[in-house]
Amino acid sequence: MTSSAIPSILPTYNRAPLSFVKGEGSWLTEADGRRFLDLGAGIAVNALGHANPQLVEALTEQAGKIWHLSNLYEIPQQQALADKLVEETFADTVFFTNSGTEACELAVKMVRKYWYEKGQPERVEIITFSGSFHGRSSAAMAAAGSEKMTKGFGPLLGGFTHLEWGDIDALREAVSDSTAAVMLEPVQGEGGIRVLPDADLRAIREICDDVGALLVLDEVQCGVGRTGKLFAHEWAGITPDIMMVAKGIGGGFPLGCVLAKAEAASGMVAGTHGSTYGGNPLGCAVGLRVMEIVSDPDFLASVNARAGGMRQKLEGLVAAHPDVFEEVRGTGLILGLKCKVAPADFVKAGYDAGVLSVPAADNVVRILPALTISEEDIAEAVDRLDTAAGAISEGLKS
Repeated sequence: MTSSAIPSILPTYNRAPLSFVKGEGSWLTEADGRRFLDLGAGIAVNALGHANPQLVEALTEQAGKIWHLSNLYEIPQQQALADKLVEETFADTVFFTNSGTEACELAVKMVRKYWYEKGQPERVEIITFSGSFHGRSSAAMAAAGSEKMTKGFGPLLGGFTHLEWGDIDALREAVSDSTAAVMLEPVQGEGGIRVLPDADLRAIREICDDVGALLVLDEVQCGVGRTGKLFAHEWAGITPDIMMVAKGIGGGFPLGCVLAKAEAASGMVAGTHGSTYGGNPLGCAVGLRVMEIVSDPDFLASVNARAGGMRQKLEGLVAAHPDVFEEVRGTGLILGLKCKVAPADFVKAGYDAGVLSVPAADNVVRILPALTISEEDIAEAVDRLDTAAGAISEGLKS
């Protein structure tokens, strides 16, 4: 029985009136037959496009064997993916989750348990930055700290200090011997496609080292090849102590993880954390195939080539519509169009033009295509964005 006062699906989303029934590569087909170019990729999730044959093969092969095993037992697919991640990254160890939010929860626990085991249980402060987004759980909301995220959900988990994004001098003044960690996204996604300069990321690593604080990176949206490196921090030539990963690593299958250096993870022993579905055979089989594809240097080179072409075309789009856009932001294939109109209005105009994009903060529309998007689809996508911008321009004149 349902009440007429509330729909059967909890109304926490403002959904577009679109129902997609099929996806292939960078295209989605609506129930009425219309085809849309997808520049959102499930918010940077479908890294290898829709219905990627290699991922379908990995999933269906595993589905015919075994779907779920409790973490009470060894899971070979989980071990294989963990070994691949350790081989390709800074990490010594991996814990598998189902989402970025769950990864954030563990990252916070790992930081605080680390200092507890070192005999400094009072060292709990984690410094974060304005515009950040780390998920919607209690710890993740407290970490972001914005009123939009936290209003009505108090009392919040304590121990977080919030600084202005990119203010390195403020960070130098804020850190102390009581700072447990600094946590940030190298490229803010929800915050408006804001890229932290490499020099700033190197400076933050040095600041953490000066006081012994851990550096925690959130690469849930900007990781897994999206910037043209396997992970965004590689451009700066630094390594974190702990890193949150999700979205693209599953290629559309729910999968996340926390990567960590041995020292940072040293407090997490048997019984300190767990997950029913985290590291399940299905997710890990798909994740391993994603990693095998995305970690290939030739694949990453192709991402950079596609990104360069798309950036050039988007710059032309902005120049052609100065009444609609201010600038292009971002790096690799995590891009943003800074708008002079409401992002939601431009996204809606995109629906009419058959192209999907994602709104963000700071008046930005996110462009997050599949890393496999073809040059032809890039050209078609920008043509459709141009049509949407033209419709917005006509509306401004009337």
